[in-house]
Amino acid sequence: MMRRTLIYSNVRSLDVPTRELVRLSIVIATATEHEMADAMVRAVATGLNPVWIDELVLQSYLFVGFPRAINAAREWRRVHGRPAPVVDEDATYDHIEEWRARGTQTCEAVYGSAYKKLRQNIRDLHPALDEWMLIEGYGKVLSRPGLQLWRRELCIVAVCGVLDQDRQLLAHLYGAVNVGASVADVEEVLSMVSEAVSSERSGRMREVWDRVERPQ
Repeated sequence: MMRRTLIYSNVRSLDVPTRELVRLSIVIATATEHEMADAMVRAVATGLNPVWIDELVLQSYLFVGFPRAINAAREWRRVHGRPAPVVDEDATYDHIEEWRARGTQTCEAVYGSAYKKLRQNIRDLHPALDEWMLIEGYGKVLSRPGLQLWRRELCIVAVCGVLDQDRQLLAHLYGAVNVGASVADVEEVLSMVSEAVSSERSGRMREVWDRVERPQ
Protein backbone atom coordinates (compact mmCIF):
# COMPACT_ATOMS: atom_id res chain seq x y z
CA MET A 1 0.00 0.00 0.00
CA MET A 2 1.24 3.48 -0.84
CA ARG A 3 0.06 7.02 -0.19
CA ARG A 4 -0.92 9.09 -3.19
CA THR A 5 -2.00 12.67 -3.54
CA LEU A 6 -5.61 13.25 -4.51
CA ILE A 7 -5.95 13.82 -8.23
CA TYR A 8 -9.64 14.65 -8.60
CA SER A 9 -9.32 13.45 -12.16
CA ASN A 10 -11.80 14.59 -14.80
CA VAL A 11 -11.92 11.03 -16.15
CA ARG A 12 -15.19 9.36 -15.25
CA SER A 13 -14.98 5.96 -13.61
CA LEU A 14 -18.48 5.39 -12.24
CA ASP A 15 -21.22 3.88 -14.34
CA VAL A 16 -24.07 6.30 -15.01
CA PRO A 17 -26.58 4.71 -12.57
CA THR A 18 -24.08 4.80 -9.69
CA ARG A 19 -23.19 8.40 -10.50
CA GLU A 20 -26.89 9.34 -10.40
CA LEU A 21 -27.33 7.49 -7.11
CA VAL A 22 -24.44 9.42 -5.55
CA ARG A 23 -25.86 12.67 -6.90
CA LEU A 24 -29.21 11.84 -5.30
CA SER A 25 -27.57 11.06 -1.96
CA ILE A 26 -26.05 14.56 -1.91
CA VAL A 27 -29.46 16.09 -2.64
CA ILE A 28 -31.18 14.10 0.09
CA ALA A 29 -28.56 15.28 2.58
CA THR A 30 -28.64 18.97 1.71
CA ALA A 31 -31.45 20.15 -0.55
CA THR A 32 -34.86 21.69 -0.04
CA GLU A 33 -37.99 19.62 -0.61
CA HIS A 34 -38.50 21.32 -3.97
CA GLU A 35 -34.95 20.49 -5.04
CA MET A 36 -35.43 16.97 -3.75
CA ALA A 37 -38.52 16.61 -5.93
CA ASP A 38 -36.57 17.79 -8.98
CA ALA A 39 -33.84 15.26 -8.17
CA MET A 40 -36.40 12.46 -8.00
CA VAL A 41 -37.74 13.51 -11.41
CA ARG A 42 -34.20 13.28 -12.77
CA ALA A 43 -33.73 9.86 -11.16
CA VAL A 44 -36.86 8.56 -12.86
CA ALA A 45 -35.86 10.12 -16.20
CA THR A 46 -32.44 8.49 -16.11
CA GLY A 47 -33.96 5.10 -15.38
CA LEU A 48 -32.29 4.69 -12.02
CA ASN A 49 -33.20 1.34 -10.46
CA PRO A 50 -36.18 2.03 -8.17
CA VAL A 51 -34.99 -0.59 -5.67
CA TRP A 52 -31.72 1.32 -5.35
CA ILE A 53 -33.63 4.50 -4.62
CA ASP A 54 -35.71 2.74 -1.99
CA GLU A 55 -32.52 1.51 -0.34
CA LEU A 56 -30.80 4.90 -0.54
CA VAL A 57 -33.79 6.57 1.09
CA LEU A 58 -33.91 3.93 3.82
CA GLN A 59 -30.21 4.19 4.66
CA SER A 60 -30.34 8.00 4.65
CA TYR A 61 -31.99 8.05 8.07
CA LEU A 62 -28.72 6.75 9.54
CA PHE A 63 -26.76 9.73 8.24
CA VAL A 64 -29.14 12.66 7.84
CA GLY A 65 -31.99 11.76 10.22
CA PHE A 66 -35.63 10.77 9.93
CA PRO A 67 -36.97 14.17 8.79
CA ARG A 68 -34.93 14.18 5.59
CA ALA A 69 -35.44 10.45 5.03
CA ILE A 70 -39.21 10.88 5.33
CA ASN A 71 -39.20 13.91 3.01
CA ALA A 72 -37.16 11.96 0.47
CA ALA A 73 -39.52 8.98 0.69
CA ARG A 74 -42.54 11.26 0.24
CA GLU A 75 -41.09 12.90 -2.88
CA TRP A 76 -39.96 9.56 -4.27
CA ARG A 77 -43.42 8.02 -3.92
CA ARG A 78 -45.10 11.13 -5.33
CA VAL A 79 -42.82 11.51 -8.36
CA HIS A 80 -42.48 7.87 -9.32
CA GLY A 81 -45.89 6.66 -8.26
CA ARG A 82 -44.38 3.34 -7.21
CA PRO A 83 -46.16 2.08 -4.10
CA ALA A 84 -44.22 0.97 -1.08
CA PRO A 85 -43.95 -2.79 -0.58
CA VAL A 86 -46.81 -4.25 1.38
CA VAL A 87 -44.40 -6.07 3.66
CA ASP A 88 -40.66 -5.93 4.31
CA GLU A 89 -38.69 -8.61 6.10
CA ASP A 90 -36.71 -6.03 8.08
CA ALA A 91 -39.69 -3.91 9.09
CA THR A 92 -40.08 -5.68 12.43
CA TYR A 93 -37.62 -6.65 15.14
CA ASP A 94 -38.03 -10.40 14.69
CA HIS A 95 -34.57 -10.77 13.15
CA ILE A 96 -32.26 -9.13 15.67
CA GLU A 97 -29.86 -12.05 15.90
CA GLU A 98 -29.67 -12.24 12.12
CA TRP A 99 -29.02 -8.47 12.03
CA ARG A 100 -26.27 -8.89 14.59
CA ALA A 101 -24.59 -11.64 12.53
CA ARG A 102 -24.77 -9.86 9.21
CA GLY A 103 -23.93 -6.53 10.86
CA THR A 104 -20.73 -8.03 12.24
CA GLN A 105 -19.81 -9.36 8.81
CA THR A 106 -20.55 -6.06 7.04
CA CYS A 107 -18.83 -3.91 9.64
CA GLU A 108 -15.72 -6.10 9.49
CA ALA A 109 -15.71 -5.80 5.69
CA VAL A 110 -15.98 -2.00 5.84
CA TYR A 111 -13.40 -1.42 8.58
CA GLY A 112 -11.00 -4.26 7.87
CA SER A 113 -8.10 -4.35 10.33
CA ALA A 114 -9.57 -1.35 12.20
CA TYR A 115 -12.77 -3.25 13.12
CA LYS A 116 -11.82 -4.25 16.67
CA LYS A 117 -10.48 -0.78 17.44
CA LEU A 118 -13.69 0.78 16.10
CA ARG A 119 -15.88 -1.44 18.28
CA GLN A 120 -13.84 -0.57 21.37
CA ASN A 121 -13.85 3.14 20.58
CA ILE A 122 -17.62 3.23 20.14
CA ARG A 123 -18.18 1.06 23.20
CA ASP A 124 -16.08 3.53 25.21
CA LEU A 125 -18.41 6.31 24.10
CA HIS A 126 -21.48 4.32 25.15
CA PRO A 127 -22.32 0.60 24.92
CA ALA A 128 -25.74 1.43 23.47
CA LEU A 129 -24.10 3.25 20.56
CA ASP A 130 -21.94 0.22 19.87
CA GLU A 131 -24.94 -2.13 19.80
CA TRP A 132 -27.06 0.24 17.74
CA MET A 133 -24.24 0.78 15.25
CA LEU A 134 -23.78 -2.95 14.75
CA ILE A 135 -27.39 -4.12 14.81
CA GLU A 136 -29.34 -1.15 13.48
CA GLY A 137 -26.75 0.42 11.20
CA TYR A 138 -24.68 -2.36 9.72
CA GLY A 139 -27.06 -5.24 10.30
CA LYS A 140 -30.59 -3.98 9.76
CA VAL A 141 -29.86 -1.32 7.14
CA LEU A 142 -26.51 -1.52 5.36
CA SER A 143 -26.62 -5.31 4.93
CA ARG A 144 -29.92 -5.26 3.07
CA PRO A 145 -29.59 -7.07 -0.27
CA GLY A 146 -31.24 -4.45 -2.50
CA LEU A 147 -28.08 -2.40 -3.08
CA GLN A 148 -24.45 -3.50 -3.28
CA LEU A 149 -22.29 -2.51 -0.33
CA TRP A 150 -19.69 -0.67 -2.44
CA ARG A 151 -22.42 1.55 -3.88
CA ARG A 152 -23.79 2.18 -0.38
CA GLU A 153 -20.32 3.16 0.80
CA LEU A 154 -19.79 5.60 -2.07
CA CYS A 155 -23.08 7.29 -1.19
CA ILE A 156 -22.03 7.46 2.46
CA VAL A 157 -18.73 9.04 1.41
CA ALA A 158 -20.69 11.69 -0.50
CA VAL A 159 -22.96 12.45 2.46
CA CYS A 160 -20.11 12.63 4.97
CA GLY A 161 -18.19 14.86 2.60
CA VAL A 162 -20.98 17.31 1.93
CA LEU A 163 -21.91 17.49 5.64
CA ASP A 164 -18.35 18.18 6.88
CA GLN A 165 -18.16 14.96 8.88
CA ASP A 166 -14.46 14.28 8.48
CA ARG A 167 -14.04 11.48 11.03
CA GLN A 168 -16.79 9.49 9.37
CA LEU A 169 -15.55 10.54 5.93
CA LEU A 170 -12.13 9.05 6.66
CA ALA A 171 -13.68 5.80 7.90
CA HIS A 172 -15.93 5.40 4.88
CA LEU A 173 -13.23 6.36 2.38
CA TYR A 174 -11.36 3.36 3.73
CA GLY A 175 -14.63 1.43 3.74
CA ALA A 176 -15.45 2.13 0.11
CA VAL A 177 -12.04 0.86 -1.01
CA ASN A 178 -12.22 -2.11 1.38
CA VAL A 179 -15.49 -3.36 -0.11
CA GLY A 180 -14.57 -3.03 -3.77
CA ALA A 181 -14.82 0.57 -4.98
CA SER A 182 -11.80 1.66 -7.01
CA VAL A 183 -9.62 4.65 -6.22
CA ALA A 184 -11.00 6.28 -9.38
CA ASP A 185 -14.57 5.65 -8.18
CA VAL A 186 -13.88 7.39 -4.89
CA GLU A 187 -12.13 10.31 -6.51
CA GLU A 188 -15.07 10.84 -8.85
CA VAL A 189 -17.43 10.90 -5.88
CA LEU A 190 -15.24 13.45 -4.11
CA SER A 191 -15.14 15.50 -7.30
CA MET A 192 -18.96 15.48 -7.37
CA VAL A 193 -19.08 16.59 -3.74
CA SER A 194 -16.57 19.35 -4.43
CA GLU A 195 -19.03 20.86 -6.90
CA ALA A 196 -21.57 21.23 -4.07
CA VAL A 197 -19.28 22.70 -1.39
CA SER A 198 -16.89 25.59 -0.93
CA SER A 199 -13.30 25.46 -2.18
CA GLU A 200 -12.18 25.44 1.45
CA ARG A 201 -14.30 22.39 2.18
CA SER A 202 -13.07 20.69 -0.98
CA GLY A 203 -9.50 21.25 0.18
CA ARG A 204 -10.22 19.64 3.54
CA MET A 205 -11.66 16.61 1.79
CA ARG A 206 -8.44 16.36 -0.21
CA GLU A 207 -6.50 16.32 3.03
CA VAL A 208 -8.69 13.56 4.46
CA TRP A 209 -8.43 11.44 1.33
CA ASP A 210 -4.67 11.90 1.24
CA ARG A 211 -4.52 10.17 4.65
CA VAL A 212 -6.02 7.00 3.20
CA GLU A 213 -3.60 4.26 2.19
CA ARG A 214 -4.75 2.88 -1.11
CA PRO A 215 -3.44 0.87 -4.05
CA GLN A 216 -1.03 2.55 -6.43
